[in-house]
Amino acid sequence: MTAVSHRRPCIVWQTDFTRKWGAVASMAGVCKMVDPELECVDITHELPPYDIWAASMELDYVEPYWPKGTVFVSVVDPGVGTARKACVALLKDGNYVVTPDNGTLTHLSRSPGIAAVREIDESVNRLRGSESFSVFHGRDIFAYTAARLASGAIDFEGVGPSYPAEDVVLLEDALRTAEVREGAVSGIVISANDPFGSIVFNITLPQVAEAGFRHGDTLHVRLTHGGRPVFQGDVLYHKSFGYVDEGAPILFNASAGYLSLGLNQASFAAQYRCGRGGDWEAEITRVPAEGVRP
Repeated sequence: MTAVSHRRPCIVWQTDFTRKWGAVASMAGVCKMVDPELECVDITHELPPYDIWAASMELDYVEPYWPKGTVFVSVVDPGVGTARKACVALLKDGNYVVTPDNGTLTHLSRSPGIAAVREIDESVNRLRGSESFSVFHGRDIFAYTAARLASGAIDFEGVGPSYPAEDVVLLEDALRTAEVREGAVSGIVISANDPFGSIVFNITLPQVAEAGFRHGDTLHVRLTHGGRPVFQGDVLYHKSFGYVDEGAPILFNASAGYLSLGLNQASFAAQYRCGRGGDWEAEITRVPAEGVRP
């Protein structure tokens, strides 16, 4: 009988370190020192510097498409070296996230949800010889702990002491939900980092359907920043960019399950200088068939 080979789970990671220096390669080297068979797969290392919200969103986008047992590492850590916790979260779908507990787990706390969380015990799960360094926990603590977990050198209990999942730090605005009524929906911009320049609202596709919007509808979009108008106009809601002329706006279903607004072959975010957060608000309403709004 042929023995079945059990491969190590992948380490899937993201940082704001860029590839312009050796930080990511150092992290990969630490993983290989723990176990040469470990595979490290990049999400991105081009997250906006210090942008915890963007890190949380990117995990939300990628995590559902990896098998149970995958070990994610996210290092966007403006509080490195301070009293903020270093943790490993066990998600309800069986994946792990190794990260500073600084809001990075916000979106995953909603779906799939956090089953348990443990603070990393640095007396055990820290690269030997790094104790005098306080600004590269991505290498010395997070990559090292992830490698030990993925390799089987420790189990989840071996990470360190548990603490209540309810105590995980969350970004309040990032969990705001859109408001729906017949023929209208209002929400906020949750991402303006798309490389093609589209912006993403916190309006889910079920909420789009609840408002009564269908592909082919023309909808009125009013986007404000701090109450000041940024964009206002009638926009086609359809399947993809190809349904409007080059440079024209379109509302479409983003692949992460939210409503997006973009320009065909141009950057909406750049043209209108868009950001994201609770002060970037959008109201989207149905345009009456005759094209005259009350």
